[in-house]
Amino acid sequence: MHLRGLRTRRRAWAATLTAAGVVAGLMSGPTASARPDPPLTTMSVKSPPGGADVRVLIFYGSAAGEESPVVNAAIEAIEKIGLSGTADQRFAVDATDDARVFTDETGLSRYNAIVFPTGGGDVLDPEQEAGLETYMEAGGGFVGIHDAARAEPYSDWFTGLVGARPATSSPTAVQRAVVEVGDRRHPATQDLPVQWKRPDQWFNWTQNPSGAVHTVARVRESTYRPGASANGWDHPVSWCRDYDGGRSFYTGMGGTVSSYDETDFRAHLRGALLWTTRLAQADCKATINGNYKAERLTQPNQPGQNDQIGEPHGLVTAPDGRVLYIGRGGADSSQPVVTDWKNPDIGKGKGQVHVYDPATKKVTLAGELTVFGNKGGGDELVKVEEGLLGIELDPRFAQNGWVYLHYTPHSQINRETRMAERRVSRFTLDLATDKLDLGSEKALLKWPVQIHSCCHAGGGMTWDSKGNLYIATGDNNSSGFSGGYSGNNPQPNYQGVSFADARRTAGNTNNLNGKILRIHPEPDGTYTLPDGNLFTGRETDEGGGRTRGEIYVMGVRNPARIFVDQKTDILYAGWVGPDASAPSTTWGPAKYDTFAVITEAGNRGWPYCMGNKQPYRDRNLPDPAQPLGWYDCDHPKNESPNNDGLVNLPSVTGNNIWYSPQGGAPDFPRDTNGIPSYKQEEATYLLPWLKGGGQAAMNGPVYRYDAASTSAAKWPAYWDGKWFVGDFYDADQPRNAVLTDPKTHGAGGLPVHSESLKKIVPVGNDGIRNLMDWKFGPDGALYVLDYGRGFFTSDAKSALWRVTYAGGGPTPAAGQLARGNG
Repeated sequence: MHLRGLRTRRRAWAATLTAAGVVAGLMSGPTASARPDPPLTTMSVKSPPGGADVRVLIFYGSAAGEESPVVNAAIEAIEKIGLSGTADQRFAVDATDDARVFTDETGLSRYNAIVFPTGGGDVLDPEQEAGLETYMEAGGGFVGIHDAARAEPYSDWFTGLVGARPATSSPTAVQRAVVEVGDRRHPATQDLPVQWKRPDQWFNWTQNPSGAVHTVARVRESTYRPGASANGWDHPVSWCRDYDGGRSFYTGMGGTVSSYDETDFRAHLRGALLWTTRLAQADCKATINGNYKAERLTQPNQPGQNDQIGEPHGLVTAPDGRVLYIGRGGADSSQPVVTDWKNPDIGKGKGQVHVYDPATKKVTLAGELTVFGNKGGGDELVKVEEGLLGIELDPRFAQNGWVYLHYTPHSQINRETRMAERRVSRFTLDLATDKLDLGSEKALLKWPVQIHSCCHAGGGMTWDSKGNLYIATGDNNSSGFSGGYSGNNPQPNYQGVSFADARRTAGNTNNLNGKILRIHPEPDGTYTLPDGNLFTGRETDEGGGRTRGEIYVMGVRNPARIFVDQKTDILYAGWVGPDASAPSTTWGPAKYDTFAVITEAGNRGWPYCMGNKQPYRDRNLPDPAQPLGWYDCDHPKNESPNNDGLVNLPSVTGNNIWYSPQGGAPDFPRDTNGIPSYKQEEATYLLPWLKGGGQAAMNGPVYRYDAASTSAAKWPAYWDGKWFVGDFYDADQPRNAVLTDPKTHGAGGLPVHSESLKKIVPVGNDGIRNLMDWKFGPDGALYVLDYGRGFFTSDAKSALWRVTYAGGGPTPAAGQLARGNG
């Protein structure tokens, strides 16, 4: 038996059979289903293998019986890696093609990690595989490179060790592709570019390992030709897992000699070796589905009551862990609704605030506001989306108990004009009893809304670190009368107030609907305007008096959920699009639900432009059925007869994420004037992980990991800085965590990486099917509202859920590091 060592290329292998410790205990990977029974070895490998004199064994045995240039390049690269870097990260390297090394317990005990750059085939006999198994059980490390996934093809245990097997129809050509490096913390990926362009051979997998392993990098299939066995947008290429007591890292890259000359690829291998040799810790559990638990916190309401939950519409978490959540105003389905405008009680409902206390696991109905918002279903001249729409807690809530509510009071509706008042008010919650003092109301902000026709009320609220309150308002406009396209029909009105022209609202600089407002609440119940809003309210343009200083963002349709990451003070928002199921060469794009990273005040386009500045067609009197010119996204004009704001509007900022029934981020060829063709057969889908259908965007939070928290339920640091985007529906619609590029995201740059959350925030009828809101609590757990299975009511599936992490901390444990705590 021979080793090819770092300094001595050929060296005798001293085979000894002395016991060298005990086999490690608990398995963190799946059961080794291929373990021989009875055992084929009585080996006892020191636990954990190796020590402070860190050594790596490269096994390059091949069923073909010859070394390849790629294997030689891998050996040379790993030897150089072991000699480089700081002294505390260096290690010695031995290499052998003699599989008898796996039946020498004393020899195996010397090595902190074993690397397989081997070609495919059956390279170990049963006893030798059992020796490798014993080594992993003792806490050893394993690194598989490229063709290692083809080794031991008949072993289920080895399949688990490498994580996946290549499809036989994988492309064989070397192709340049983009690798999305989603794990920004693992030592194998933390210093790599998020979008890593490199040539290699790219395997397809017979079974996608995502969710069973922790994927650290994916290859973007749109950047090369993956062939018939393609895996789709989620195509893992490098991953890791804690397996059978040890640590396993695999990369499908490294299929070419030139790979090992790449600085970034060597950095990738270095990080993998640091973790597997126990020179560094890493979290290889963060995206394994089984490490998360989704628990329903609230029970179904008692018959005829709303003791647990109203019609779910929003939640917020308090510093002490309590969760406050609101019901919009729809009654229990057994209760009557009033739709007759002659009846003084038309639409009267109860906007409810409930409090879940994690200490007692009990729910308290804190209070009920009498709202306009209970007309049931029906067409847009019957149903209504007004009611209790948003909730936020004062930054000093733990001291003052102040709760901010965004709602439509029933007492302020005018049944003759069919107008109502929307308001944001401050109330005081008794922190000892969880009861809301309805008499404590301080109305900060009021504005008019039409209520003749449904829809699009918006509702979300959020704070930045400077104490500014953001308020999302919908365009207060009907979805009908424009074929599901721009929503710019000026004709329909009730007593002179248009209800089908979003240029009256979202596109109007003098109207608070269809906006994200930003104000600074003051202790006396008033507010001031912070610097940096889109308008000051004192603009002299076009005669003056045509702007509102509260507007931070204009041109949004129905922004139900917004979130400010207080680490950066960046605003994240999502809004629901119109109803057209397909693009039109006459009128413009299909319905686009939208998400945006908003770094400064601006115009997001509705009802003039959507997506990446894709324009709609203008329409106006006397015949709104006849198309006029295309809107100019860079120089939009509001020429609606229903506009009382500026004609010349701020230029449109493109959005980061948009999706239609056909797919994610549809884009089209453009003519010399920049107008897309809108021919569906010419569409390119820039975000293949997205699709809609029935769709309703529900923006989520940006997770921030709290290292000081002792919570056992908190999500791991892997998710830090990732933005959660979702949809009310759970079929083909998104429920994803994404990474954006800070250099481009403020100008509408596409996300650079995405991963599905559908196995972690579970979908399905018995899961969280209709996602209404989601936020992280101070315990680092994710709290989610499931709307239920009906509309304009609550039902037995309406519930508050909690999703917690139970995977444990990074490995190896600090006490198992090869050279102490680093």
